[in-house]
Amino acid sequence: MSGTRPTRLRWGCTVKAEDRARGRKRAPAENRVQREIVAWLWVILAFLFINGTLVQARVIPSGSMERTLLIGDHLIMSRFGYDAGIPFTHWHVPLWRNPHRQEIVIFRPPANPDASDLVKRVIGLPGDVVEIHDGSVWINGKKLAEPYLKEPMDPRERSGPYFVPMNSYFVMGDNRNNSYDSRYWGFVPRSSIIGTPVIIYMSIRGPEEAWQGQIRERLFAYANALIHPGLVRWRRLFLTF
Repeated sequence: MSGTRPTRLRWGCTVKAEDRARGRKRAPAENRVQREIVAWLWVILAFLFINGTLVQARVIPSGSMERTLLIGDHLIMSRFGYDAGIPFTHWHVPLWRNPHRQEIVIFRPPANPDASDLVKRVIGLPGDVVEIHDGSVWINGKKLAEPYLKEPMDPRERSGPYFVPMNSYFVMGDNRNNSYDSRYWGFVPRSSIIGTPVIIYMSIRGPEEAWQGQIRERLFAYANALIHPGLVRWRRLFLTF
């Protein structure tokens, strides 16, 4: 009898020790999972903050801003000071910065906020009177110098005067004879402006359809650029505004 008790005690102690060891193994594994979850949550929050208030990527889908911006230019847009919002939603708040004359801005189309964002150049500021005649733009009676235009404006075009209301802007494309802009659909409210381009990080020659929201054509354009590097406009990479 006396000889069997120690054996039982020793066996019980061994079992408890093994349980404690298994518990210690489970605890670090659970801690690692928790740390991974917390880390990914911070990554997601950082992405939402950066994407919602600091920078976003955009692609130029049309030629209305040539020669300044070409079809297939991939931009980094700065939202800092212009707009803050929740990514993947239509909720946003205009901030303290206002665009200046001849600055390029990115904005939601006033007539259709659900459509793709537009890129144009600010021509008329709040309170300005904008007129177009004799192949030029006139601001408050003075001719506006525009060295960035792709080609001269049509000297036969006459429009205006446009009286720019407060908290609104008159915008036009640099490819003036092929731009659907404020001459046709009116002014851009300040609340629609979300940012300004800061750098071109990629530029690829390809059809307009590839950059107008059609995923299949866009993937094909990227694959084609990998096979044919000559489709990449290398000299435009990292151009700043």
